[in-house]
Amino acid sequence: MKKAQSYQAHETAVIDEACTIGTGTKIWHFSHIMSGAVLGVNCNLGQNVVVSPGVVLGNNVKVQNNVSIYTGVSCEDDVFLGPSCVFTNVNNPRSEVNRRGAYLKTLVKKGATIGANATILCGVTLGEYAFIGAGTVVTKNVAAYALVVGNPAKQIGWMSAFGERLSFDADNFALCTASGEKYYLENGLVKRV
Repeated sequence: MKKAQSYQAHETAVIDEACTIGTGTKIWHFSHIMSGAVLGVNCNLGQNVVVSPGVVLGNNVKVQNNVSIYTGVSCEDDVFLGPSCVFTNVNNPRSEVNRRGAYLKTLVKKGATIGANATILCGVTLGEYAFIGAGTVVTKNVAAYALVVGNPAKQIGWMSAFGERLSFDADNFALCTASGEKYYLENGLVKRV
């Protein structure tokens, strides 16, 4: 990799002018960062990643190989995008109809994980630390800390910020066995105590 300003980009990566790329970010083979994209500090973009105009990636976002992040998508800090996960930005695409002004917004909130080959339909919000299982098709908003799988996505549990499955007791408390953090379930929503 060659050093380019305060970030690193492999010699095969294409970095258009008028992007913002944070310090410590690494961009690997055959990736393309388009004009108007904003990447935070310490991001890591794998091979064959496309970041379209207007996309915003927060700090410490990890993007695995073969991911295209289309206009309308924003990811907050510490998001993980698994290999070959898919975003859309138009609900009714047609080759002969230009819908560039109709892109829907998709927000991936802090700490969320999207598993390999998952598909995220446009216009949804994935809550903080939500965990989208591999191959899942997300068609509606996902709550913070929710674990969803399947097609269409169905919630099957809750995950800690550390990435461990939570088990709530009769008093609606759960302990992350890996981190020691405590969680509380109230009115169908999880909060860190």
